[in-house]
Amino acid sequence: MSDAVRDIGRDRALEVVHGYADGDADAVSRALDGLDEDGWAAVYTVLSGLLNTTVGIVELTGTRQPLGQVVRCADEVASVAPPHYEFAIAEATRAWARGDRGVLRAMSGQDLPGAVHMTAVFVTVLGVTLWGRAGFFGVLRTFHETVTALLEE
Repeated sequence: MSDAVRDIGRDRALEVVHGYADGDADAVSRALDGLDEDGWAAVYTVLSGLLNTTVGIVELTGTRQPLGQVVRCADEVASVAPPHYEFAIAEATRAWARGDRGVLRAMSGQDLPGAVHMTAVFVTVLGVTLWGRAGFFGVLRTFHETVTALLEE
């Protein structure tokens, strides 16, 4: 993966998560406009790293949010997904919140844009329920600064 594609992946991944966290369907769409196959793959790679890190923090700390809170947040966040993904993402989030951890892997191998949207929603839902909206934006800012610094070394 070239440096340019990697940078696009990082920036677009953070933009799409911000769009979901803000409930802004236009921002979600703008963040992903014009991506080629390599770009979609780069965004998915970054989002997968964010998701793995966030899930790791949840598991490490033993933090568990009430199922109802997670589902409400998931419904709110998924409502700005493209209409053809919204229902599948909301249902997958519910299944994941009930303990079905295989739901993310199932979509990732079938539809890369769908996997990008689903992963972005999951990152957003977990981040917002774990840290609150303002705290989540702080985590994203720190992630961006850290990754940028590492890549410049």
